[in-house]
Amino acid sequence: MSGLPYQYMPILIFLVIAFALAFALLIVPFFAASIRDDKEKLSQYECGFETFDPNKQSRFDVRFYLVSILFIIFDLEIAFLFPWALVMQQIGIVGFVSMMVFLFILTIGFIYEWKKGALDWE
Repeated sequence: MSGLPYQYMPILIFLVIAFALAFALLIVPFFAASIRDDKEKLSQYECGFETFDPNKQSRFDVRFYLVSILFIIFDLEIAFLFPWALVMQQIGIVGFVSMMVFLFILTIGFIYEWKKGALDWE
């Protein structure tokens, strides 16, 4: 490795270890896992869904997906409040106003979803 500068050696070592670990975490479960199905594995889940049968198509309620997508959207948007709160003193009134506009738009979106009934569970 005479062409590789000495300062990049830690990055190369990190990449080798990362790829080796990723490869190991992908391959080892195939050899360590139990393939046999037993009574416990084929029983209902805690949520009440029957287990999957590869020969039978099962349908999920779309509301599960809708609630999860809405949770991800609003959770990630709310996560932007933490860095904003940390630098509130440095960004001044412009940062405050821009965050209030952001929160207003987020609130309008939340009210829209609420009025459309996306959060109702009947």
